[in-house]
Formats: sequence, C-alpha cells, structure tokens
Amino acid sequence: MNSHAIGIFDSGLGGLTAVRELKKLLPHEHIIYFGDNARVPYGGRSRQTIRRYAEQDIRFLLSHEVKMLVAACGTVSSNPPPKEFLQSLPVAYTNVLMPAVQAACRQTKNGRIGVIATAASIHSGAYERQIHRLHPEMTVIQKACPLFVPLIENGYIQRDNAVTIQVARDYLEPILAEGIDTLILGCTHYPIIKGLLADIVGPAVTLVDSGKECARAVKQYLIENDLLNHSTLPGEQQYFVSDKDQDFGVKAGIFLGEDISSHVQEVAIDHY
Repeated sequence: MNSHAIGIFDSGLGGLTAVRELKKLLPHEHIIYFGDNARVPYGGRSRQTIRRYAEQDIRFLLSHEVKMLVAACGTVSSNPPPKEFLQSLPVAYTNVLMPAVQAACRQTKNGRIGVIATAASIHSGAYERQIHRLHPEMTVIQKACPLFVPLIENGYIQRDNAVTIQVARDYLEPILAEGIDTLILGCTHYPIIKGLLADIVGPAVTLVDSGKECARAVKQYLIENDLLNHSTLPGEQQYFVSDKDQDFGVKAGIFLGEDISSHVQEVAIDHY
C-alpha cells in the first residue's frame, strides 16, 4: 500500500483526459497534475527543447510526494528525456505511447494502423518503431495534425462543428484511403473530439484513446507492485500550471468535465 500521489504532466491541458480516466479507474488515488500551458504546444518544438521541458516538469512533480510519474503527453512520450535521466528517477515512469501501441496491435484485424499526433511525435517515428518492434509485418500510416490542439483549446469541439470537421477530413481522408482499421489518437487532446473523428472514420475503424490506455496501464502497474492506496476515501487532486490565464477554468472544464479553476496554482517552472 502507498498513499502518495500519482504525478502527471502534459504540455498543456490535454493530459487532463488521462486524469479523468484515472479518476474513474482509481477513485481513491491522489493525483498531482502539472500542465505547462505557458509553453504549449510542445509539438512544434525541437527534440532538445521538448526533453528540457520534460525534465523540468518531472523535477517539479518530484518536489512533491509521488509514487509514480506519468507523461500524459504524446509529444514527450515520442521524444522522451535521455535514458540516463529516466533511470535515475526514484519512482517508476511511464507514458502514453506504449499502452496505445499495445492496444492498437491487439485490436487491428488487417494489420494496418493509423497514427495521428503532433508534428514532433510523427517526425520522431516513435509510434512506427514501437509497432514494428512488436509486429514487423504491420503497416503504419501516420499524419501530423497540428491544427487540432488550438481548435480544441479554443472550444471548437462540438460534434457538428463545421471548421473542425473540415480540418479533420483533410487530415484523415489520406489515411483512410490506405485501408486502416485502427487509428491511434496519439495526443491526449484528441479524445475531446473522439465523437467527431468517429463520424468521419466510420464504424469499421477502431479509435485507440492513448490517455485511456495509459490509465489502464497505470492501474495495472500499481496493482502488480502493491502501490495502490487502500483508503476508502475519495482521492484528492492538485492542479498546477505554468500560466494561470483567465480562461483556464473554462478550458480545463472541456478536458476534465468539471470546473477546477479555484483549485489551480501557478508554478514558475523555469526554476526546476
């Protein structure tokens, strides 16, 4: 048993979709979330910058009592800090990439998997490498979708939103033409428009929610390593950001489904 919190970070607010799933699966666990919204998006940054930001995010979370670290960011998952840094961490570290890859490989029937993510994630080739490591015979079709994050964070999330539908069609039609039957949502923002995406890809294509799959993997790890919090009380959540702008409460509500504006603290992340 371990009553310490699960530490989760993302480049912005997308990781709150993983928090939402964790709260469903592990209602008694404490969660500390950091969203680096002052420097969002990470998806257009260099690999060196992404790694530096991720190391700062991790050091901030380690300044609290955490029992596990989760990179709920597809871009960081695809461009992780160096192995030496990760191996030096005092607690376990995981991300959204491998759980999503494993789920997609289990669910595909024709071996043709699509991946949509930020430009940095796609350019890293990480999803394709991991899929081929597990199943070299599978075909991977990838597409960077840089407009999704700003559209989602600005509230263009309605299932019938004409702007987001048009953008999504432009991104997805070339992938669908390749005959995929499984599509990895490689950014934790994307589940917010999952219904809209499902309408475009149709029922023959399975959507893999990277945040949801990561939450399942975290639960399994805590069970296997006897790290669950066995309290019967609801877990507590703490939320930190690098820029508490006036619209934060509204934006966070999009991802988490509740207003947390009064529970958010601002952090000078450059100090870590």
